Amino acid sequence: MGDDNETDVTEFVLLGFSGFGFLQGHLFWGVLCIYVVTLLGNSLIVFLTLADSGLHSPMYFFLRHFSVVEILYTTTIVPRMLADLRSSCPTIPLGSCFTQLYFFSLFGVTECCLLTAMAYDRYAAICCPLHYATLMSQGTCTGMVGASYLAGFITGTTHSVCIFTLPFRGDNTIHHFLCDILPVLRLASASTFWGEVGNLFVTITFIFTPFLLIVASYACILATILGVATSQGRQKLFSTCSSHLFVVILSLGTGTVAYMRPQADSFGDTDQILTLFYTVVTPMCNPFVYSLRNQEVAGAMRRLMKRYLRGP
Repeated sequence: MGDDNETDVTEFVLLGFSGFGFLQGHLFWGVLCIYVVTLLGNSLIVFLTLADSGLHSPMYFFLRHFSVVEILYTTTIVPRMLADLRSSCPTIPLGSCFTQLYFFSLFGVTECCLLTAMAYDRYAAICCPLHYATLMSQGTCTGMVGASYLAGFITGTTHSVCIFTLPFRGDNTIHHFLCDILPVLRLASASTFWGEVGNLFVTITFIFTPFLLIVASYACILATILGVATSQGRQKLFSTCSSHLFVVILSLGTGTVAYMRPQADSFGDTDQILTLFYTVVTPMCNPFVYSLRNQEVAGAMRRLMKRYLRGP
């Protein structure tokens, strides 16, 4: 038995929502519907912002990249999750677990950085309208997006390599529906101290700090809104900003709660529900909150429909 316990792990067992019993079937169809809506909504934003010249502003430039990241982010998680919900013994090879954790970290950090860039864009547009063209030049926007992807690439690579260079022997059961950082660290046969320190550093740098910056940006925006002369203008701006802030709290707020913990073995069912919200539910809400309710986007949809209905 001692030798068996020291066997190198070649695959992990993902317990996921196995404790939900017959509810797994309902969860499967619910997650599938959410995933389809997420793909359609975000793909529509990407298509519209590319096809309509009226949506070539910095705001929609950020939204296009944000939607692409959302599609890739959910695709990293949901297809395997759906397969595991239909499996009696869901397993994932070590290499596949590494790949999932890598892309999960990469796109998660990129998403947080893009949310921060989008908040700054709204801040510049509402609080500094006279300097907006200078603050949000094409070069600045491209640099911010590039920095977001670079931060995701560095974080994903560092996290994945550091975690999977640890030895994994004996226990191979992950109490989660994906290869997340903390549940995988829990299974390492060596000390996880530096892994937990690194996770805390990344959480503070790319989740908690962006969250504070975004909240501060919207606080300035709301203060500016209160100075708008007309009640109709205040209502329009407040509706937009409050919706955006709600999504930020839902995604970055739950992410902060899930990762701002010192103990790698403290992962439980509550954390799985939190993860489900910011990895599956929030990406579905984003297209509606950020764009599809926007009059400019609605106008672009009408123009494209007229163009294709009329034909060449």
